[in-house]
Amino acid sequence: MAAIRRHGGIGLMLPPASAELLPIGDLSALLGRFDAVVISGGAFDIHPRYYGEAPTGRIDEPDDGRTEQELAIARACIEEGVPVLGICGGMQALAVATGGTLVQDIASDIIGALEHEQLTDPTEAWHDVHLEAGWLHQALGPKIRTNSTHHQAVRHPGRLQVTGRASDGVIEAIELPEHPFCVGVQWHPELGDDTPYRLLLETAQSRDD
Repeated sequence: MAAIRRHGGIGLMLPPASAELLPIGDLSALLGRFDAVVISGGAFDIHPRYYGEAPTGRIDEPDDGRTEQELAIARACIEEGVPVLGICGGMQALAVATGGTLVQDIASDIIGALEHEQLTDPTEAWHDVHLEAGWLHQALGPKIRTNSTHHQAVRHPGRLQVTGRASDGVIEAIELPEHPFCVGVQWHPELGDDTPYRLLLETAQSRDD
């Protein structure tokens, strides 16, 4: 998780904090000091217990401490109107935080799915994403090419709306329209087109003016 701090403008990024440094009960006060939040991906999966399921196949190194922290942060950002961007696993956290569920393993759960763990350098685009009405569609148009480094995906988006899918139907983008800015993308824009970050910063800046 990274936060964009009120510090003479926007730009100071903070690393993920441990549960010891960030008690869950202090989240509301903490978020009041920030303009926006990025919930990043990581080399772990959200354990299915967090969305009411048992493991049915491949689950990569669950991290309960980070998962619980990120779900709490996601809920607080949504409830308090803090602009938030979820990247890859962070998008999945946004969905689970609002009652959604995940595809535990795309390759075994979705017949005919694309390979979503790309075999090339993740700075290279791998597959298309078709975008529907929302912040991303307005900024990027109806179709983009993205990188892809995930084996799980959002199955049900919870309170969020699906605004992007790969050609195999896998959900690639979700948004919460009534929120100042709440977007999740399944790809990694920091390795390619950084438009989602720019949209987050523009929203944060406009609210701070």
